[in-house]
Amino acid sequence: MAVEYKDLPFEEAIAFFRKKVNLPTERWTNVWKSAHDSAFMVAGAAKADLLADLRGAVDEAISQGTTLEQFRERFDETVERTGWEYRGGRGWRTRVIYETNLRSAYAAGRHAQLTDPDLLRTRPYWRYLHGGSADPRPDHLSWDGLVLRADDPWWNEHYPPNGWGCSCKVVAVGPADLERLGKDGPDNAPTVQREPWQDPTGERQEDVPVGVDPGWNYPPGRSVAERTRETVERKRAKLPDALGTAMMGEIRARLREDPDDLE
Repeated sequence: MAVEYKDLPFEEAIAFFRKKVNLPTERWTNVWKSAHDSAFMVAGAAKADLLADLRGAVDEAISQGTTLEQFRERFDETVERTGWEYRGGRGWRTRVIYETNLRSAYAAGRHAQLTDPDLLRTRPYWRYLHGGSADPRPDHLSWDGLVLRADDPWWNEHYPPNGWGCSCKVVAVGPADLERLGKDGPDNAPTVQREPWQDPTGERQEDVPVGVDPGWNYPPGRSVAERTRETVERKRAKLPDALGTAMMGEIRARLREDPDDLE
């Protein structure tokens, strides 16, 4: 299922993407899992001007809603100007860059919303929803409708997207929602089976969960959110209780917009 603008831009996703730094790389494995929270990379884009152009095109897609076809026009202009000799066909390469960055930014934005303490108090469960792909991955389809506590360790490696082109997502669920779903409580987390994987170059090797593509077994945005919460807690600990509580009420919105202001 193609990414659509109506599914994407909101402040948390935009802020997540704009906090990244450009990182020239040779291979897609050079930046691994949660390191993507802090780095913007495109495999094989090792020149600073090339990476800056590609980043600008992705930023427009996330913040302004440019389509894949519009992104491809920018991509063609960049390739012509820089002389970049990329691997793979144009259609496949542009779709991977466009969709991977948009889906990850959206997932990170959703993670920021779902982990808001106020929301967790009223909706402490997360429900996995399959993205509706015409050619679904069997494992992702088997997880459709699964409800677990938000702090269940299963999410550490299965918070979507769970692979290239994955459009699955998570929604918050409360006790009343569980009742409507006919559940007395959250489900039991599926047993995690693993299989060995090694990058053909030998740079990476690990046992990955079955059903999750290598490098995708992490929650996008969580590392950024954790650093932000640590900063806030350090500041609140230095204040009297009443003042600390008031501070949290005032800055929660700001935390989503510009965490660095708190440093």
